[in-house]
Amino acid sequence: MRIREAGEGEVSGRTITGYAILFNAPSAPLWSDDDSEAREIIAPEAITKELLDGCDIKFTMYHDRQLILGRSNKGSGTLEYFVDEKGVGFNLELPKSPNGDEALELVSRGDISGCSFAFSTRYWDRDFVERTVKVINGSTQITYMVKAVTGVYDFTLAADPAYPDTSVEAREFTDGLREEESPLQPDNERMRKQLSEMRHAAARKLI
Repeated sequence: MRIREAGEGEVSGRTITGYAILFNAPSAPLWSDDDSEAREIIAPEAITKELLDGCDIKFTMYHDRQLILGRSNKGSGTLEYFVDEKGVGFNLELPKSPNGDEALELVSRGDISGCSFAFSTRYWDRDFVERTVKVINGSTQITYMVKAVTGVYDFTLAADPAYPDTSVEAREFTDGLREEESPLQPDNERMRKQLSEMRHAAARKLI
């Protein structure tokens, strides 16, 4: 993720650019213990511009919708995105607000260099998520290949991205698993359903 420098006629550079989602990039472990490890990969066909154009996507800080930095509602708004062979990229001019100033400072300093995203899919449908299991040196390696996504709900600045090979991609999957008792906002019904699916996936027997 980087800040675009001010161009001719611009007062200052407040536009951050990067990739919110990378295709074919393994995530950091969704969970890992002595016996098993699970990772997730987003397939190129899982997310299209047509899908994104039908979503209401907020760009936030730390998945907190009170800390909104931009938005694209059905393809229109302050958040610009594109889809190419690498993944889903974005351009966002940060608002002239305390939250925008904080985001600009943290990205400029390199304190935040990654992004997380929230999406939904059907983990139990093999047409949507293909699950493979390998045993390597006695450890069970699980890979969730997400082949179809039903919705994307936010991109967010994150200090610890789940997809470390990218400059801007991650979803804080394990945080959702660990915070089962944390209340969600009433308007986050889709996210509540998704977290429930994640928990069931994590609890499922591996082999």
